[in-house]
Amino acid sequence: MKKFLLFLVSLLIGVILFIWIIQRIGLEEIKLAFFTFSGPDGLAILGLTLLMLIVGNWRWKEILKNQGNNLSFLSLFRLYLAGFSILFFAPMIIFGGETFRAYLLKEKYSIPWNKGMASVIVDRVIELTIYILIILTGVIFLFSYRGLPPGYLAMILGGTITFFTVMIGLFYFKSFKKQSVFKFFGKLFNPKVDDGEPFEVEKEFIKLLKPKKAFFWKIVGLSCLKCGLALARVWFLIVFLGKALGFLPALSVLSFSYLSILVPIPMALGTHEAFQTLTFNGLGLGASFAPVFTMVIRGAELTLALIGVFILFRLGTGLLGTILFRKSES
Repeated sequence: MKKFLLFLVSLLIGVILFIWIIQRIGLEEIKLAFFTFSGPDGLAILGLTLLMLIVGNWRWKEILKNQGNNLSFLSLFRLYLAGFSILFFAPMIIFGGETFRAYLLKEKYSIPWNKGMASVIVDRVIELTIYILIILTGVIFLFSYRGLPPGYLAMILGGTITFFTVMIGLFYFKSFKKQSVFKFFGKLFNPKVDDGEPFEVEKEFIKLLKPKKAFFWKIVGLSCLKCGLALARVWFLIVFLGKALGFLPALSVLSFSYLSILVPIPMALGTHEAFQTLTFNGLGLGASFAPVFTMVIRGAELTLALIGVFILFRLGTGLLGTILFRKSES
């Protein structure tokens, strides 16, 4: 019954996302997003965005391979795109895309839940770690270059960055010492917290997070490569807009893109524009270029996220049929 309900939910998510996209964005805007990439400049941005997802999938494949699960790249990429679509359209569902990927690993490839969930958590945590480092570097550069923003904005930025930095730092500190992060937080609310499924998942990702192993640094390297492609995308897009930036200014623009991702708003609508207006104005590029920049980036990601929604829908219907078939046999 649990499996049946979970796949009904996954199927429902795909349908709701599709309807929500049409209603919220509109068919004309979706068409415009596709037409934006009709020229070579747009195709270059779309290509770099696709390469970023390919490298992300490569990183996940390496994590699974280290666990003893050597799955094909293309099979995993379908799951990765489906998870990306959930993350893009519904970021308020904490670990929604990651949980869906782990469940598909269990159903399609018989990979135990604790191993599958550990693989996606490590994948996400390593990526967030690089994000935080880039955000810190970019924000420090911008504010040292142009001065601090207004008080309320400085408090929001400082609070958000501090929160995620502390959480990631605590995660690594506990994991490297082989101590339970879940127990640490669980005891804050329930002193008698016992072992359970979350702790089984935690044991698996603690095995993976060993900085003395070459595997760990390979995953970090792939995360840096993905961020390098994102930086190239920023640089190319700004050149296409008729401007020019050095390495640190471009990194600053990227850092505020990542900062907008940390705010759980679908497609970073509004937040990305607000952050980039601050950045573009601070770098002397002109605040009017910020909405154009964010729309092109969003258009590229939207194009791939829509493909992910289609895959999500197909996976949901296909696996739902499998579960119904199993039930009819039992």
